[in-house]
Amino acid sequence: MRKPLLATLATLTFGAAALAGTTATATAAPAGGGQAASGVATPGTRPDAGTATHAGTRAASFAGTVALSNCSGSLVRMPNSQPADPALVMTNGHCLETGFPSAGQVITGKSSTRSFTLLNASAGSAGTLKASQVVYATMTDTDVTLYRLTKTYAQIQQSSGIAPLTLSAAHPVQGHPVNVVSGYWKKVYSCSVDGFAYRLKEDQWTWKDAVRYTPECQVIGGTSGSPVIDTMTGEITAINNTTNESGGQCTLDNPCEVNEQGTVTVRKGIGYAEETYGIPACFTTGNKLNLAAAGCALPKPAGTR
Repeated sequence: MRKPLLATLATLTFGAAALAGTTATATAAPAGGGQAASGVATPGTRPDAGTATHAGTRAASFAGTVALSNCSGSLVRMPNSQPADPALVMTNGHCLETGFPSAGQVITGKSSTRSFTLLNASAGSAGTLKASQVVYATMTDTDVTLYRLTKTYAQIQQSSGIAPLTLSAAHPVQGHPVNVVSGYWKKVYSCSVDGFAYRLKEDQWTWKDAVRYTPECQVIGGTSGSPVIDTMTGEITAINNTTNESGGQCTLDNPCEVNEQGTVTVRKGIGYAEETYGIPACFTTGNKLNLAAAGCALPKPAGTR
């Protein structure tokens, strides 16, 4: 997780990518790359990288992912969402256009006019999506922003041919292969779920039951908000959000794991994602947020029961 500068300075960055447009230049690319499953030539990846597949798994695709000005994201649906429902885009809480939410802060129902570039299977543009509202955003317990769009799923699919990705309502599975699909970099990182961090602490923020990747997923700035897709199911199982960059302990860009006994573990170079299986329980008919719904465990705004 890289801290952006103020947009008013025209340098809002994740991974040193400039705010001017969603396509970063090679000079803006941060050092390093990852194990890419994409054949798209981008900074830090070879054009002949090919597409990684596993027996019984689904090949990587960019269809349904989005590129933001500073992050990655995805067009998402809940398991019970309908074609006529207003569509949703998911990215990280720390990718919010107004800046990082403070620890304990929850934002709901805030107007937004943010735009997103929708990608097709080969990472080409399938059109522009526009938000009408920040439905939910927080960096407490998890790291997520959900935007409501001005169009329904049916309208988007009719105009672009792109269907949304589905948020799984099941807990991620240790050992399952996953693809971290970055719409910002047009790059796919392939690895497996190595395990889970009881608590993941970074600066003032604490996240619960975070997904830890195996070392192959060397995610970088700009991959924040990427959907983590379980290649066994094709569904989103988590949302990419951070990596320990330099071996620091619990500092910005250097998250640490804390177990139930309070023991701190630092894993330099290891990336993490936040689980998303609890989100569907908080959305009811018509993709309406209901934080009081049975089974909804997302943090609530201050003063809300």
